[in-house]
Amino acid sequence: MQFVPAPQPVIRIEGIYQLKNTGNQPLTSLELRLAGRRRFHFSDPAAQWDKTALTFAASPDNPRNVVLNFPQPWTVSAKHTLRLTVEYQRPGSNETALSFTPDAFFLPAQGWSPELLPARGIFATGGVPPKVWDLIVRVPGNFLVHTSGQTSKQPEKNSGKAGERTIHVKQSFQDGYPFIVAGHYVAGTLLAGPETVNLWTRSPQDPETLRQPSEALARAIQAYNSTFGVRPKDSHQLWIVECPDLVGCFTSTASNFSRLTSGDQEKPSAEMASQDTAMVDLTGGAPEIAAAAPSLASSWLGYGQNPGFFEQTPPLYALPAFAASRGREAVEGSQVRPQIIRRLLRAIPANSAARQPEADDVVRAKSILFFYGLQDRYGQQVFSAALTHMLEARTGRGFDLDDLIAAFEQEAHQNVAQFVRLWMKHPGVPQDFRVRYENSAASLTPDTAKESIP
Repeated sequence: MQFVPAPQPVIRIEGIYQLKNTGNQPLTSLELRLAGRRRFHFSDPAAQWDKTALTFAASPDNPRNVVLNFPQPWTVSAKHTLRLTVEYQRPGSNETALSFTPDAFFLPAQGWSPELLPARGIFATGGVPPKVWDLIVRVPGNFLVHTSGQTSKQPEKNSGKAGERTIHVKQSFQDGYPFIVAGHYVAGTLLAGPETVNLWTRSPQDPETLRQPSEALARAIQAYNSTFGVRPKDSHQLWIVECPDLVGCFTSTASNFSRLTSGDQEKPSAEMASQDTAMVDLTGGAPEIAAAAPSLASSWLGYGQNPGFFEQTPPLYALPAFAASRGREAVEGSQVRPQIIRRLLRAIPANSAARQPEADDVVRAKSILFFYGLQDRYGQQVFSAALTHMLEARTGRGFDLDDLIAAFEQEAHQNVAQFVRLWMKHPGVPQDFRVRYENSAASLTPDTAKESIP
């Protein structure tokens, strides 16, 4: 990755992949997922297979993906070099893509780096990043830099009159998606519980003005630690970084899940660029860290470390949304839990026809409430232990509903499949769950509300 700080700055990306066909049959093509044009403005990408230029074609199976067709079949055990290049640019005046300035930029975890997807088929494998790979970052010499991975022990290189720095960073699977935050920032620090919060701002700021959002972010981190397990490589270091440019700093539209849980009226002022870095808007004062909960939840749970996560189905596709609500509860207080549940219940008809398919929003709301139902039925201790067990056991490989059931049955020593069928194979939600939350304004916790199964 090279950042060119011209009046119209660009970010140049070149990916070099040493590939081997470890399957049992030749391949004629490779499916990839490139950056989305809604989120990034970029020139047409280029691809080379060894020294042969390849053309990108739309995937017939998923319009979000592209396919590279090989000039000759890729035989079993054969090795090839794939080279992908692209140049990220500032968006036009009518676009909302991620923007940057000549003196600061960031590339968030997930989205900007190409993903090689596994071949399609019932026994297909591949696509998961290697255990260790190199990220090389080239930026102006006066930039602060924070990236995923472990900085190499070899000394940084300075070259040219502009004083460009070249930084080598080792990436491992535990680092998740690569990210880069860099710029000409003013740095400060403060302590928030067990976390050291690094504050990077565009102009000098009193660190105390950011103490409240720093402590809120630390509380969300602690809540996720207790619910989903401690992050790998947790260094107890967090970053709060001012957006280089507010244009496109936050994703342009709230997800369908966020709309259901928190409404459309909220203006984002914070979003996670990685597990440990929040990009914030400081133009209106201290940012609202609760707004960063969805992005923190998604990265925390490892969604995106395996391409299969893109195709999750109900109810598991709602796990990041549930986790985001858990983060919001940690930031804003326990009263948020019943408020979110009642809001979601309003999206689900009280009386639904048994044979009629449920609307998309109803299935989304029901899928989030399914996790609240699991909390109520089995208690917070079992809930956290089961999710932690599943996430650790299936790291990088994805998981499905059978994995969730197996994890809960191992921890609860009960028939959890019956509970899942009650929620997901019938219209609406169980009546006792609806009555409990619609008829009570109390702040019910998972251990004071117990779900019953007829």
